[in-house]
Amino acid sequence: MLMRTIILYAIMTVCAVAFHENTFAVFELRELLLERTLNLWELFEQLEYVTAEQRAVVYSDIANIQAEINSIIEQLILLDKQQH
Repeated sequence: MLMRTIILYAIMTVCAVAFHENTFAVFELRELLLERTLNLWELFEQLEYVTAEQRAVVYSDIANIQAEINSIIEQLILLDKQQH
């Protein structure tokens, strides 16, 4: 029984390493992408109640988040091309 467990863990480890070179990098970038997307939605919600002078700041923040999202997507595409 112990030998089966050790063999099973060895096989799972080999499969995880062999088939996914950038697993953690992709996971981290996807997490950042999700976080930035949520930030973007929060900024859109802020547009409902901000004053006119604050609106320019929110627009600037939206542009910054949009640039970050585009950068993260480019990095994900690059990692995908390296993988395949």
